[in-house]
Amino acid sequence: MSGRILLGHLSKQSRHWSLFSAPTVSYAPTISSTAAFRKIESRHVSIAAGTTNYFTTEQHEHLRAHVRDFAESKVMPQIGEMEETKAIHIELSRLIAQQGWLGVTVDPKYGGMGLGHLAKTVIIEELSRVNGAMGAVVQASQLGVAKIVHFGNEEQKNHWLPAVCEGSCMPTIAVTEPESGGHVVGMTTSAERVSGGYVLNGRKVFVGNSHVGDLHGVVARTGPGSRGLSAFLVPSNAKGLSLGVYQPKMGLHGFSFGEVIFENCFVPVENLLGAEGEGLAVAYSSSVLYGRPNLTAVSLGIHRAIVEHTVHFTQTHKRYGEALAALPTIKQKLGQMQSQLMIAKLTAYHAAHMLDEGMPCDAELINAKLVNVEYSLDAGRTAMEIHAAYGLDPGRHIERFLRDASHIYAPA
Repeated sequence: MSGRILLGHLSKQSRHWSLFSAPTVSYAPTISSTAAFRKIESRHVSIAAGTTNYFTTEQHEHLRAHVRDFAESKVMPQIGEMEETKAIHIELSRLIAQQGWLGVTVDPKYGGMGLGHLAKTVIIEELSRVNGAMGAVVQASQLGVAKIVHFGNEEQKNHWLPAVCEGSCMPTIAVTEPESGGHVVGMTTSAERVSGGYVLNGRKVFVGNSHVGDLHGVVARTGPGSRGLSAFLVPSNAKGLSLGVYQPKMGLHGFSFGEVIFENCFVPVENLLGAEGEGLAVAYSSSVLYGRPNLTAVSLGIHRAIVEHTVHFTQTHKRYGEALAALPTIKQKLGQMQSQLMIAKLTAYHAAHMLDEGMPCDAELINAKLVNVEYSLDAGRTAMEIHAAYGLDPGRHIERFLRDASHIYAPA
């Protein structure tokens, strides 16, 4: 899909979807406690699992079970270390890439799963339910996948996509700059045309997977105005490319979110992505077509975890011999959290489904991201109120969920 057609597709008036009835779910799931995490027992339909069978297929649910098992067996044991050291967990990021999930939206002829955006949502959601940082690893790599899938020529696709799908190449997208922020047209990183290619100079900040990425998709200025932006595929080992000193953030510990610096970095002409002047379309394809549903899925997974942990706490913590869950005020708060979670998941899956069906869904993508980000933060704050001082205990995870949810907040 060319950049012009892609942007036109995203800007069309979205179709309205008729109202439907969500399946009824049981409210208070039975939860058993483990030292590392709390799990919902399968004999009850959980809040999170029972709201979207309208969209998901048996294939999606098998994928969900597989990702959940991986998250609970491989990611969960590493959370304590990541929270304590706040360091990038390179090994775990690589292990996730090796599962083939970075290629979930890639055509099977390039080694991908070819399952689409709803399957991608399920993967990111289940990882984020256990650890938002590792959900962010997949979501950030998917931004890098988008540029190759939609703008790469056959030679570029055949060279890079199989490596992405097998997990040996983790792609990123590098657009944001210190001065212009997310205002793409205001960027100043330059790409000067020279014999055989381009020379890049400038800085990119807040690059997801910055310190574990193997291939950076860089948008730089080749001329004036919005039509003077072009995109390039720049390997992480390119001469003249360096990484800024990593500074841990308040949340998403284990995920790299840093600075990539270009100082007379030569890029061969065959690494130009799309045509010269299509950089704006490349940036928007990543942020709109992939970025919005990706961040939606991270927020949704964190939201689910907050609700599950809070339900467990209110069922097991007693006040004057009675479980907190029996108190009318707590019931009201839990009911509100449940309602918002159901709405959030429906908007997320609805938007991903429309994207897979090729339907115009710009409004749905914006709405899903806004609803999920806002509601996950609301749930985190409510959970902290319910937990009171107990919520400050890192072992109960609530404060981590709230910190992680705050990282996902960005304009829709």
